[in-house]
Amino acid sequence: MVTPARRGPDLRAWAELLRLPALFTVPGDVLAGASASGGRPGPRTLLAIGSSVCLYEAGMALNDWADRDEDAAERPHRPLPSGRVRPGAALAAASVCTAAGLALAARAGRPALAVAIPLAAAVWAYDLGLKRTPAGPAAMAAARGLDLLLGAAATGPGTRPVRHAAPSAALLAGHTLAVTAVSRRETTGGTPLVPLAALATAGALTVLLGARPGTRATSGTPAPARAAGDLLRTGIATGYAVTAARPCLHAALNPSPALTQRAVGGGIRATIPLQAALCARSGAPATALLTVVLAPLAARFARKVSIT
Repeated sequence: MVTPARRGPDLRAWAELLRLPALFTVPGDVLAGASASGGRPGPRTLLAIGSSVCLYEAGMALNDWADRDEDAAERPHRPLPSGRVRPGAALAAASVCTAAGLALAARAGRPALAVAIPLAAAVWAYDLGLKRTPAGPAAMAAARGLDLLLGAAATGPGTRPVRHAAPSAALLAGHTLAVTAVSRRETTGGTPLVPLAALATAGALTVLLGARPGTRATSGTPAPARAAGDLLRTGIATGYAVTAARPCLHAALNPSPALTQRAVGGGIRATIPLQAALCARSGAPATALLTVVLAPLAARFARKVSIT
């Protein structure tokens, strides 16, 4: 008798579970934090990026594990309810990714680990309980802000770099808060007030990103270089505004599930130009350009795998 061949893992299902296109929005958190800290990215920054990626993917796997019953009713095509990925495998992946993320943060130094621990706690708390409460968007915003601070803690010595990066973390958290609030209605649609609030948030952030940074970020910089930095920052901030605002406007005019999902997808994609603008605002144009390069990669993969 011929034994049937054992099927290997469904790679496309795992790519959907882990939201592969959204993964490109993660390194920019750490790079923006490193830029805001005033330090120069190095090996510890790379370790922090690895930690951030692991913790993000832990959150993606844990999210679908926690939502498997709800997805069975609303999104049966998702990897867990469709049977393409076993729930136990998703939970194991979340656990392994969390452990790997904390281990990499420890290698990046004690300050980085001190940020990674509450970041991991925020990820698990959000997915296992806070997501369905009014505190859900704030918890997700806190996780993104901590992710940026992880880059600052890994790149600069002591706690002062974390304090320097706090304003950038607040801007990133504000964007995340707005996107997460919209995402709570992506399967049902609803009131136009939430996408309108997200639209207003994108406008306010664009203004703040376009403002010239403080003297610490530009001290000692020649005037032509400052002018070039201003132009780069303004251009990237405009890209952020277009990416984030247009789908929010459409969702506000017609808050259907389809347009609400597009608003969420646009908000996720807009994270990359936001991170790049934060790098430029901190006086790190090279890091800003490096971050911008991640945007077309995310768009390319989003054509094959859903970003939400």
